[in-house]
Amino acid sequence: MKMLLAIINSDDAHNVIDNLMKEGFSITKLATTGGFLKAGNVTVLIGLDEDKLDNAIGIIRQYSSSRKQVIPTTAELGMGFYPTMPVQVDVGGATVFVLNVERFEKL
Repeated sequence: MKMLLAIINSDDAHNVIDNLMKEGFSITKLATTGGFLKAGNVTVLIGLDEDKLDNAIGIIRQYSSSRKQVIPTTAELGMGFYPTMPVQVDVGGATVFVLNVERFEKL
């Protein structure tokens, strides 16, 4: 038994979750926030047998895409002057962890 923990960008989460559920995966969804951009994420927990792991990861890969986004940021140029400077960053996609589960009980 495995625990798949996937952190998914909020923009991609709906499609990922819908398609995981269509394939019969039972999920637990948690609203989370990323540290760098302080943007909304969804963390999905899925308990599954090892033989279904590649299918679940494939669905997450297919429906969560990384893309470029320009965000405003500030940099001090001295004397308290903070001009807005856009920075291009990668957003979206998913970060997936797979954990071994020693015991599972559904109560």
